[in-house]
Order: sequence, then C-alpha cells, then structure tokens
Amino acid sequence: MLFRTLLTGSLLSTSVAFAPSSRPLSSTPLRSTVADETETSSAASTTNNGGDRDILIRSARGEVTERTPVWLMRQAGRYMAAFREYSDKYPFRERSETPAMATALSLQCHRAYGMDGIIMFSDILTPLPTLGIEFDVVKGIGPVISTEVRSDEDVAKLKDAEDVDFDETVPFIREILGTLAKEAEEANTSLIGFVGAPFTLASYTIEGKSSKNCLDTKKMMMADDTGDSKAMTVFLDKLATMIGNYACHQIECGAQVIQVFESWAHQLSPSQFAQFAKPAAQKAIRIVKEKHPDVPVIYFANGGSSYLELQRDMGCDMIAVDWSVDMAEARRILGPDIPISGNVDPTILFGTKEQIEHAVRECIDKAGGPGNKHLLNLGHGVMQGTPEEAVGWLVDECKRYKGKDA
Repeated sequence: MLFRTLLTGSLLSTSVAFAPSSRPLSSTPLRSTVADETETSSAASTTNNGGDRDILIRSARGEVTERTPVWLMRQAGRYMAAFREYSDKYPFRERSETPAMATALSLQCHRAYGMDGIIMFSDILTPLPTLGIEFDVVKGIGPVISTEVRSDEDVAKLKDAEDVDFDETVPFIREILGTLAKEAEEANTSLIGFVGAPFTLASYTIEGKSSKNCLDTKKMMMADDTGDSKAMTVFLDKLATMIGNYACHQIECGAQVIQVFESWAHQLSPSQFAQFAKPAAQKAIRIVKEKHPDVPVIYFANGGSSYLELQRDMGCDMIAVDWSVDMAEARRILGPDIPISGNVDPTILFGTKEQIEHAVRECIDKAGGPGNKHLLNLGHGVMQGTPEEAVGWLVDECKRYKGKDA
C-alpha cells in the first residue's frame, strides 16, 4: 500500500489543490489502490491475449479485429465505490489536476473490469484556461464558467490559441498521461485521450453553465448569420485551433487514440450543425491528423443521430453514435466502410445479467458481427447508481461473444 500512503501524504498539502503535484510518482506499481476490485473481477483476472494491447486502436482505424473491443464512456465514474472515496472528499479539479490522484482514478475501472482501453480521468473543460477562460466544477451544479464571452470584444480579449504552451498551462497532463502510458503497456491495453469539440466548449463558455436551450449561444449564432457579429465564428475557430493542438499534446504525452466529444450536439438542428459545429470540429480533427496521421480519432456527437448522414465526412477515423439510433440503421446511414462505436443504452445496466448480455450481442450483430470495424461502447456515459457488477457483465460478454453462428 505504498502508493496509497504517498498519495494521502501529498493530498494533505494545500499546495496540490488545483495544481500538479511537485512530487514525482512512486515507482511502486499502482495496483494496490484497487486491489479489492481486481480480485473480484473475472474480466481483470483473465489473462489477456497478445493482440489485446492494440485491438481498440486497430478497430478505430477500421481494421477487422479478432473480436469486438470494448470501453465505456465515464468508465471512471461515481458508480464505483472506490471512485466515490475520492469524489466525496476532494473537489473535481483537485482530483483531475493532481497527477497521482488522476492516475489512480483512471486505472480503477480497468483493473476491475478489463476494458480494452484506459481513458485519462480529466474533463473537456480542462484546457479552457489556456485561452484565459476560467472555470470550476461545483458539486451538485456542474461546470461553472466565470469568464464572459458574448461579443466580438470578449473574443478579442482571449489569448492567442497558436501560442499556447500546454506544458506551462496544464503541466499535469504530461505527468498523468506519461504514467498511464506505462501502466497501459504493462496491462497490455490502449491509452485513450479526449477533447471537447469546439461548439460544445463554446456553448459551455457562452452559457456559463449547463443550459436547457442554449439561448445565448443561439443568439450569437443568429447574429453571426446576419453579419451583425462574427464573435461565434471567430470563437469557434480559436477553440478549434487550441483543441486540435491540445489533442496533439495528449498524443505526444502518450495517448494512442483521441475521442472528440460534441456533448451538446442535441442543441443543434442539422443546418446549425453543418454551419457552425461541423467546420470547427473538422478543423480540430484535421490538425490532429496532419500531425499524427496514424493515431485514430473518434468523433461522438451526443444527440446528433438525427443528422448522422452529415457526419460521414468529419475527417475522423471512427464515428461514435448515441443510444437513440438503432445500430443497424446507423450502419446503413454511415455505410459499411466507416468504423462505428456504440451504442448500448446505458440504462440497460440496471437490468438483469441476461438482459445486459442480450443487449451486447444484439448491438454487435447489428454492427455487422464481432470485430467488424465496431468498437462497443454505451450510447452515453455510465450512469451514477449503475450496479458495479453490471459493468463487468457487459465487458465480459463483449469479449466472450463470437457471433450468432459460433
């Protein structure tokens, strides 16, 4: 339990709050932090196959794989009792910006359930301060952004996206991903990085917090459309540059796959998506692919299934779909050559073992069968209150399933 002792000691110092730890991580493996979960999980205790190290990466690139790989959005989350030991005690930014703590939280779920990827515990808002946009995540409320961006003048005051030094502004990212890269290699699995899409980050900033109708954002979009203000277009372009470079920074720190989260896609009509969100996301993705062409990029527009046909040319390697579209229909719209991720309804994890296993098999079959350019995921994140054993049932069934004719 040496790592737990070191972590506890570092957290007692006020210097770690909202800042990276100045103390190097222990060379002792972090496995002791979640030993109890690992011991009780059949998925984690099963010996991995040699191809498991990069099966998620190969699938995201569009290769046919020996089975369907699996990871879950919000797999590091409050449904786990071990996770709540941290979230009930420490503020979000302290957890996500203290390398030892963020590393431990990233690893808990993988060690318990054996997903095919470890995803860094962080937030899509994490890089906003690099542009001078300040935020916090308040328990019971969610993200709160204190920097106002509503006008051309506000956008002009933001820092230059081209000049961001991520090692200076978010130095904890390199330490977190560097440690996780070593852990992923040791665990024979992949390391996933992620960013928020430009429209989603712009909307969060403009609204100042979560919003039911995104009214201020849409007012800016309408003003942009009439030519009264170009604040929205300029802001999106600035964010696209920063996000693309931030994703590249994550790759250079050890991430092997990048997922782009368009979390507020449900706020957009198809025409609004095409005019505002899509070009900005394409620019961010293009920056990544130009610098790191072999690193797969996954694009997920949550609530964007009503305009899935508009996502065929995003420039990414794989499209993730939410649970509101039938997987067979999503396959039909995107076509057989576009790799797809998703899309089990997260609420099925509150069902029986048989219902969960059936949902896994059905999703894989509708995607074209095991290993057919499909990465199994939920159609949204793991919900708070999800029974922990249910996550294990889903992961185990995905890894076990060989197809209807097997």
